[in-house]
Amino acid sequence: MAGPQHQGTIAGETAVQPTELRVVSYNLREHTANSELAALAEASQADVICVQECDSNDLAPSVAGLSLAASTKANRLGLAIYKRDDRFELQDFSIHSLQKSLHDRVLAPAHERLIAMHLRDTEADAEVIVASFHASPLTATNSLRRKQIEAAHQFVRDLSDEAPAIMVGDFNYPWFQTNLRRKIEQHGFALSLSDQPTYLRYRKFTGHFDFATSVGLHIAGVETLPAGISDHRPILVRAHYEHPGTATAAVEVPETPTA
Repeated sequence: MAGPQHQGTIAGETAVQPTELRVVSYNLREHTANSELAALAEASQADVICVQECDSNDLAPSVAGLSLAASTKANRLGLAIYKRDDRFELQDFSIHSLQKSLHDRVLAPAHERLIAMHLRDTEADAEVIVASFHASPLTATNSLRRKQIEAAHQFVRDLSDEAPAIMVGDFNYPWFQTNLRRKIEQHGFALSLSDQPTYLRYRKFTGHFDFATSVGLHIAGVETLPAGISDHRPILVRAHYEHPGTATAAVEVPETPTA
């Protein structure tokens, strides 16, 4: 005789696609590559573009659907951030000077070396800090650049000590990156290098000058993009918010007769 039939549920997992954040960083080489920004935005499908060595007085108000959210004003070699208005709401931003090298004091190319932006990501229903950073050139010491990076991270956290954050730019730190990584991790951040070198002008200086540091984000990849006019190649950072990747769902157990 057949026994009673049973029907029930067990906890299962349904994959939830993470919301991707695509951030491009590009050193324009004294603004010479400014005309490439629109094509770069389209080709990379960037959500945010952070630029270094720009002329703030000659920046387009928008490029390929991204609007100019903020830029430095006092620098000869400025910083700027473009963002998608249909995705991001600007909460706050800040611009900062960092410790100066002798090069900075003599030539005064860029005393404002960080622009950080607190954004509301309406697509991901999350907040995020995005920052564009430009360290002192190779004439300065690595020790000075590490101090600049540490100070920049603190300024980023001053905007929000809870929101995930990503800082991209020209770090001018192509060698001894193991020590740099260790120092950055002491700040609570992670360092992410791209898949290929980013600097092209001098063979002996070839290396990863442009990269990303982050906290509270999963970095899915950092891609070095094709070279343009600049001596730096742009990079594309693909990041995901560190939200839970699964959701519990009910899975029906089929009825199984028993003999």
